[in-house]
This record gives sequence, C-alpha cells and structure tokens, in this order.
Amino acid sequence: MYDTDVLIIGGGISGLSTAWWLNRAGLSVNVWESGKCPGGKIKSRRQDGYLTEQAAALVMNFRPEVAQLVQESGLEAAKTARSAEAEAHRYLLHDGQLTAMPMRLGRMVSSPLWSWRAKLRLLTEPFILPGGSEDETVSDFICRRLGREVLEKAMEPFVAGTLAADPDLANAAATLPRLTALERRYGSLTAGVLVSRVLRRKRACITDTFSFHGGMSTLVDTLSRTPGVCLATSHTVNEIAPQQHGWRVTATTHDGQRSLRARKLVLTVPAGCAARLVNPLDAELAEQLMGIRYAPKTVVHLGMDRTVVGHPLDGTGFLVPRRENQPMTGNLWMSTLFSGRAPKGKVLLTAYLGGARAPATVDWDDGRIIDAALAMLRPVLRLKGSEPEMVRIDRHREAMPLYHGAYQARMQAIDARLARLPGVHLVASYRGGVSVRDRITSGYTAAQRIAAELGSALPMTAVYSSHIGLKLEEGVTI
Repeated sequence: MYDTDVLIIGGGISGLSTAWWLNRAGLSVNVWESGKCPGGKIKSRRQDGYLTEQAAALVMNFRPEVAQLVQESGLEAAKTARSAEAEAHRYLLHDGQLTAMPMRLGRMVSSPLWSWRAKLRLLTEPFILPGGSEDETVSDFICRRLGREVLEKAMEPFVAGTLAADPDLANAAATLPRLTALERRYGSLTAGVLVSRVLRRKRACITDTFSFHGGMSTLVDTLSRTPGVCLATSHTVNEIAPQQHGWRVTATTHDGQRSLRARKLVLTVPAGCAARLVNPLDAELAEQLMGIRYAPKTVVHLGMDRTVVGHPLDGTGFLVPRRENQPMTGNLWMSTLFSGRAPKGKVLLTAYLGGARAPATVDWDDGRIIDAALAMLRPVLRLKGSEPEMVRIDRHREAMPLYHGAYQARMQAIDARLARLPGVHLVASYRGGVSVRDRITSGYTAAQRIAAELGSALPMTAVYSSHIGLKLEEGVTI
C-alpha cells in the first residue's frame, strides 16, 4: 500500500517541473522541500523599486517541452519578452573596451574582433575532419574546429560567464551539446549550420528569450500551485529505505518525524545531498556523486540614475574573457532586457563575479565586492558621479555544478549504480544542463520514463519543433 505514486525530494525548478509533468500523466505526486519556500536559488526580490533576480534571470528557449509547459500552466500571459533594444548587441570586453560580439559563424568572419589569421582559420572549418574523444574538453574542441582565438575571445567568456566553468577542464559534449552534435551529425559546424537553417525554415522554429512579470519567481509560484501536486516545505529527508516494489522515506518537519511510502522516488537535490541519502544503500554511487564539484558565484545588483551612465546600454550586456584578468565574468543590463526592472529614469546592472575562474571572491566582504564591480564598470560604461543608490549582493557557494574532467564516464557509472536501485531517479542540474530550459526539459524526460514504468503515459498535446543551431547563448545565469 502506497501513499503516493511519486515522491520528489527537492522543490527547486527541477523538482517542480518534474512534478508538473508527472501530474499531466495522471500520477499522484508529493514534493518535499527542506527550505521554507520552494524554488531553490530562483528568487525575485523587490528593493527600492528595483526587481532583482537572486539567480536565473531569464529563460532562453528553443525546446518544445518548455513552450508546452509555459502555455498549458497558464504562464503565457505572465511572460515578458526581451526588449528590442536588448537584441541590438551582445558585447564582449576586448582590451578594456566593449566590442559587439558576433553570434553566428558567418558574422565572425567579418567582425573586427578577430585577426586576419583567425578569420582564415574560421574559413577552413568545413574542411577539418571530425575527431575528438568522449573526454575532449571545451578548449580542445573549439581550438580543433575554430581556432584558439575564437576560444579565448568568444567561447571561454561564454563558458566562464554563463556556466561558471573552466573550458580547459569542462567536458565538451556535456557543456556544448548542440555544437558537438553538429560535428557528429554533419561532420563540421559550418555544414550543420547550413542544414539546420533549412530545417528551421521548414519547421518555423524560433528561439524565445523571456522572463515573467514579477520576475522568475512567477514561474516557481505557478508550478508550486499545480493542482494535484502536494508540496510540503520544511521537510528535511533523513532516510530513504526500500520496500517491496517501492520506497519508504522519512523526514524531519516542524511537527516531528514524518514518513511516506512511494512507488517511485526522484532526487532533485544537489549532488552532495543525494550522496548522503543513497550512501547507506550504495556507497559507490554516493562516491560518484560526491565527486561532482560546484563553482561559487557572487551576484551584485547595482541600481543607479540613468544620467550617470555614459554608455547607451543598447544590448543584453557583456561577457569578460579570462585574458582581461578581472574577477567579473559578465554583466547583464537588466533594465534594458526587460521592462519593470528599475524605476523610471533608473537602470539596473547585474554583475557576476567568481565561478571556476575566481572562486575566492565569494569570501570577499561586501565592500570589496562592490568596489571590484564598480572599478570594472566605471571605465567600461563611463559611469560618473555618486555611488549606486541601490546595492544588493547574493552569494552562492555552490552556484553551479561543473561538468569537468571525465564527466561522461562519471554519468555512466552513476547510471550503472542506479540500475541497482529500481525506482530511484536523479533529476538535478549536474545531469543534462544547468539552465531553466534544461531543467524543465529534464523533468519532462524523467516524467516520461517514470510514467512508462507505472503503466501511464505523458501526453504531448501540442506540436512544436526544435532545432540545432550554432548560436552562442547570451546571458549570465545561475
């Protein structure tokens, strides 16, 4: 006898998305979250008229599952699209100056960002034979296909700023799945781009970048209220134990111990927490999970009068290459990206410091963090006058999992050990991507598998199309 079909441990975006999809399959679902409120790191806050994001700032979507969830959950009306002004440019810091960064392969060849040698190297890409290995790093992959200059000026800042990772250590297939898929499928990135463009025209595919009125918390709040999903907060799980054809889970709550019996169990918590829970059942699985490292990151929100900023802020923001020797990895111009992020006549700039490049910054005091951010932004954005009128700092000691080292081998070892624990599923940001888009998509995949195991089915009522394209993803998100 079971209390629920599926118990999900962890109420972040992975857990909430998985619960939403499972509910669509007609299964009973419980979600236990250890914190006082769901959402994990995703939290929108209002301060002095500014709307800031503690972590993820936007959704950049090209996946049909995300479009379906947004539409069918009632979130479509709450969406706020990226402004036309934000689409104008995506900047890169180059020799201390902001330079527009080309986002497509063809435009790279004509950009002043590259030397003639780099441009000639780009033109040879279609003639380079496929290669690499399962453990090939991002740096090796990009240098092999596009050259070192593209790595240093474009891909390194993207990987460091958006994913908080080190391209010299990050696994290429896991970190850049769309790009590596192009090589596998078509033999070269250039050929893959041409084919995908034709397919995109036939399928009318689009890439949609958006947030929500009220910020990213709107997504969390909506999923938390999914009818039929029982969400409980302040539930710290102490033990998971197998029962016949199911699992018994015990947690500490404000009202004492609570136990629940479930047919299936989904762990969406960070790798270290998952390791603690599975260790009594499989020490080797726990060891593999404990080997997953996380990068720290500090988010600095600066609100100021528009008149003190000399730059037009005509774009998304900018990324910072490692060669610039700065603790900041990127800066989003939130008041340009989306309306309602700053009071009238004000701007909101969100800076990101740390990651694998400069992990020690998370331990800096507030004054040092603010000074470092302003020291970087003053000459670049031509700031003048007084200090910011609003400052907020969000520290994340375990901001993002790092897909470093022999990542594919680790995931294979985890899957092999999971087979010994039937009914247990791992759905977290250390598997399948760190973005909100990736987490919603991973939740769909897990729900499909669980529904099939329980003799149910997950309907796909709308028809959408997706594609693979060579476009560097903008934004710096956690």
